[in-house]
This record gives sequence, structure tokens and C-alpha cells, in this order.
Amino acid sequence: MGFDITTLASDWDVKILRALSAFRVVEKLQILKKKLGEGDFDALGEIRQTVLQLAAPPELVKELKTKMLSSGMPWPGDEGEQRWEQAWTAIKKVWASKWNERAYFSTRKAKLDHEYLCMAVLVQEVINADYAFVIHTTNPSSGDSSEIYAEVVKGLGETLVGAYPGRALSFICKKNNLSSPQVLGYPSKPIALFIRRSIIFRSDSNGEDLEGYAGAGLYDSVPMDEEEKVVVDYSCDPLLNDGKFQQSILSGIAGAGKAIEELYRSPQDIEGVIRDGKVYVVQTRPQM
Repeated sequence: MGFDITTLASDWDVKILRALSAFRVVEKLQILKKKLGEGDFDALGEIRQTVLQLAAPPELVKELKTKMLSSGMPWPGDEGEQRWEQAWTAIKKVWASKWNERAYFSTRKAKLDHEYLCMAVLVQEVINADYAFVIHTTNPSSGDSSEIYAEVVKGLGETLVGAYPGRALSFICKKNNLSSPQVLGYPSKPIALFIRRSIIFRSDSNGEDLEGYAGAGLYDSVPMDEEEKVVVDYSCDPLLNDGKFQQSILSGIAGAGKAIEELYRSPQDIEGVIRDGKVYVVQTRPQM
């Protein structure tokens, strides 16, 4: 068997360059984290930009591709190198969000060592939702554990959990009477978000389940593709003007909340979406 010495040398060159690049990024991160520890909070933005310089190790790419395809998700690289780069950039943005200002100062306020927080990235296929919801299986306003509280918006849930103006539709529902949800507030959010079939990369940190520290929402979820912003008029939506439809959707949301709480045997903070009348749960975590 013969070997092409040029190809072998080229392969080694690539590996050495990758290693050097990774070393430089790690070295720069250590310098910046030291500056941050000394009170230079401008380092937060520099750290985020440095994380975005990370190159994907081939082993990670191979493993991620295998897991995504085995889960029935599309592999971005099958649509070309540019699509994979979009996905890799989105993953890095989630990691980088560990060092966003709100998250960093929240951990300081809670007297937590920021270095203790670890960030994983959940990879999920985006369902182009008709509605999105958040459930608290214990009413956070009253502390009533017999009562579910939830909020609903049109489209994707980023307008619900992100910094978008306006109110969501809010309602409560007794766990022993799921067929009778009670609307508390009507929606006023002017914008809804919709998206093509795509993938979203979501944060999952050990800061989201710590006792006495509600880290949910501090870190970023990044879709591979841009959402489409649509101006909405809730007055024309069946969620408001069709009583039977409203009761079906809200009861379905409450029923999902009750079932998940019973499964985990503790109050839950749940996110999910509605598509064609079906409830899809995106994630759940202990309610703080």
C-alpha cells in the first residue's frame, strides 16, 4: 500500500493549526476571565466574542451528526457547509450567553460562583407553532398548589420569554377541574414570531435548577434561522372569539401541566407550543 506524503503532511498541518487555534482561544479566555474577576466587567463582551472564535472539533461534529440523524432531525451539513456554519455559530452563541451581563450579575447577587455554572446545549427541531405557552403548576402569585397558572401567545415562545412588549393571554385552572380554565388577562403583544422548518439550540445550565436561584431565561436560545416577525391582531383570533376553541386549547395546556407535575412529583415550570391543536412540551424544570 502506498501513501501520499503530501496528503499526510497536509493532514498533520490541519491538526496542528486546529490545536494552536484552540490553545489561543483558551489562553485568551483565561486572561479575560482574570480581568473579569478583578472587576473589569467590560470583559464580559470580550469573552462572548472570544467564544465565537472556537472551531468545531471533528469528533464533536461526527457525534452531533450521528445523534441528530438518529433522532430524526435534519443534519445542517447536508444542505452545504454554510448551513453547518450557521448551526455551529448558533451553538457558540448559546455557550457565550453564560457571560451575558444579566446572567453574570444575577449569579453574583445570589452569591454563586459563576465558574461553578456549566452550560450544555439542547438541540431541538423547531415546530412552527400556532401558539406558545409557559405553565407554572403552582400559581406563583398566590402560592396555591391546587391551581395552575399559564400564559399563551401566538407563534413562537420567544415573544413570551424574551423582552417583547405587551401582555400574553393569562389564565388559571384548578387541577381538579381542568375543563373550566379562567382567563385573567387578555393579550396585547403586537408581534408574533414564525419560522420555517429549522433547528433551535437551547441553553441548559445547572444554574436553572439550583435551590433559591431561578436561572431560567437568563441564557440564550438561538434558532439556526431567523424568525419572521408578523404583526398580529388578537381580536380576530379564535383563541379570543371562539369559546369552544379557547376552552379546548387552555384545558389542553392545563392538562399537560398537571400530567408533568404528577410525573416529576414536584411543581414544574414548563414551556411548550400548540400546533394544529396538539400540545408539544419543549422543556420542563422545577418551579422556583
